[in-house]
Amino acid sequence: MSRIAQLESRRRILIARCELQRAEMAVRVGELKNEPLARLLLGALGGARRLGAAPLQQPITWVVAIAGLLLLRRPRQILTLLGLARSAVSIAAKASVALQVFGRLRSTLARRPRAGERA
Repeated sequence: MSRIAQLESRRRILIARCELQRAEMAVRVGELKNEPLARLLLGALGGARRLGAAPLQQPITWVVAIAGLLLLRRPRQILTLLGLARSAVSIAAKASVALQVFGRLRSTLARRPRAGERA
C-alpha cells in the first residue's frame, strides 16, 4: 500500500471518529438543555433572548457578582463597604443639590441685565 493510500484511509477513520464524537456531544448538550439549573444559567448568560439584554451580560453585574462571591464569608468587610457606599451616596447627593443651586444661580445671573446695559 502506498503512503498516500495509507494517509487517505487514516483520514477517513479520523473523519468517522469526529462524526461519532459530534453525535455524542449533540446528545449530551440535548440532555443538559433539559435540566432546570442549566436552563437558569443559559437564561442568565444570554442563551435565551427575551426582551432586553441578559442580566449577566452587563459588566457591572459581573463586578457585583464577583465582589459578592469574594466577600461572602467576610461580614465585617461587607459592613465596612456598605458604610463607605452609603457615605459616598450621601456626599454625591449633597454635591448634586449644590450643583443644581449653583446652576440656577448662574442662569439667573446670566439673564439679569448688567449695570451698564439696558433691558
